[in-house]
Amino acid sequence: MGDTLALFDLDHTLLTGDSDTLWCDFLVARGLLGPDFAERNAALAAGYRAGTVGVEAFCRFYAGTLAGRAPADWAPLLQDFLAEVLRPRIPAAAQALVQQHRAQGHRLLLTSATNRVLAAPSAAELGFAELLATELAVDEAGRFTGELRGMPNMREGKVARLQAWLAGQGLAAEVALARAWFYSDSINDLPLLLAVGHPVAVDPDPRLAHEARQRGWPVLTLARDAHAP
Repeated sequence: MGDTLALFDLDHTLLTGDSDTLWCDFLVARGLLGPDFAERNAALAAGYRAGTVGVEAFCRFYAGTLAGRAPADWAPLLQDFLAEVLRPRIPAAAQALVQQHRAQGHRLLLTSATNRVLAAPSAAELGFAELLATELAVDEAGRFTGELRGMPNMREGKVARLQAWLAGQGLAAEVALARAWFYSDSINDLPLLLAVGHPVAVDPDPRLAHEARQRGWPVLTLARDAHAP
């Protein structure tokens, strides 16, 4: 395995759409979320954009959609979610980008703010053996509680979680990050983009597009299927 890391964000980067939102829509369509959920989801999103809802509250809200069941209980639905929703939203260009780094012998790591339960199907579909994601707490019976375990893998937390992972791998963070590539669409990932030697903005949001222009970062556009469900 090579000593160059290729790091990838998931939502709106390799995946067309947001895993949390897509999961909630999937559950609503299956009748597994109450009729008031869409209203609560919209209020949360508005609060998050306004800065009145913090990262932990944001992640905990979506963790709550899994509460009360164990991983094995969700497995059949997650298989349907992958087949019906996620797989059609992974562009061929995203697959090709990952394969390009794999062919160069780089060590691939998917790092997502989405919780591990929802990020893992996409990681497997894209061929990632290693995944950093927001972790969820379980009770003594192994059921998700709706709470988080540790810090969310988001914003500055993405850097901290990556540094801890590198230490666990016996790698010097400063050296590894200086060589690393990181692909993301979101201004939320600015801390990690600033930390790596090769930052790349992928179909960036307006704020990240501005940062990329100011800093001279490459901007990549992945072909998106306008007919994806």
